[in-house]
Amino acid sequence: MSSATTPIGDRSYSSWSLRGWLVFDAFGLPVTTQLGRLYSDDFSRLMVGFAPARTAPALRLPEGVVIAESLAIAEEIASRHPEAGHWPENPAARAVARALAAEMHAGFGALRSHCPMNLRVSYTGCEPPQAVLDDLFRLETLWAWARAATGAGGDWLCGPYSVADAFFAPVATRITTYNLPVGPAAAAYVAAHLAHPSFRRWRAMGMVDGADQTFYRRDDPTRPWPGPAPIPARATETGVPENPLCPCSGRPVSHLANIGGRTWGFCNAFCRDKTVADAGAWPDFMAIYHS
Repeated sequence: MSSATTPIGDRSYSSWSLRGWLVFDAFGLPVTTQLGRLYSDDFSRLMVGFAPARTAPALRLPEGVVIAESLAIAEEIASRHPEAGHWPENPAARAVARALAAEMHAGFGALRSHCPMNLRVSYTGCEPPQAVLDDLFRLETLWAWARAATGAGGDWLCGPYSVADAFFAPVATRITTYNLPVGPAAAAYVAAHLAHPSFRRWRAMGMVDGADQTFYRRDDPTRPWPGPAPIPARATETGVPENPLCPCSGRPVSHLANIGGRTWGFCNAFCRDKTVADAGAWPDFMAIYHS
């Protein structure tokens, strides 16, 4: 699958792009991404190469066929990589996971519309209308049902992390961004998403892959992002790096960052800045950080 390619919009805002990417990264599968700026001719031009898809997520398979829709992508990749564990092995749990993914794919319109995904900020609240509260109640009902039906006792809904959880990741971010009211069990599920390694990497990249989109801006008071606290870090122009090669690419370093009070080198600004955004999200960097 190394030649599979998917178009993505701005990582901080494109919930459908996140869902499609998690089908790969959260299950240890490689995929090539092509980034286009949302609400721009750049994104429109990008999608021309993925016809007949109209928007992300889409996927160009190694043989050249393009498919669209996150459920279709998830099912196709799961069928090609049964060892990856996209769906639960237990038939009953698998049925529950598929039902969850299907409802998430098609529903929760009020929540999607009133609370668009924005990974760059967390507000103290947004006074959600009743339709959004109804969607939240439905979510909590589904999540509790899934755990009861499958006997899941860990972080995830149907046992190990599955496509169902990947599909709910953007919902978890909406609850976080707008500080939406949910009970303790749902809040713990949201926290598990914020700490998931793939999600942390996606958000770290999203924090630095373009300017803020004004469409998503609100003037409500903000609070710190509730996920795992990042290691204090900043870009710097001076210092002698501890590493001669970039931990992301293995290439010689050219850009510097102060992370945890020490100087580290990276091969370009994006490698540096995504690591500065959340150093703990990047295992290759943390390996040299702790060495």
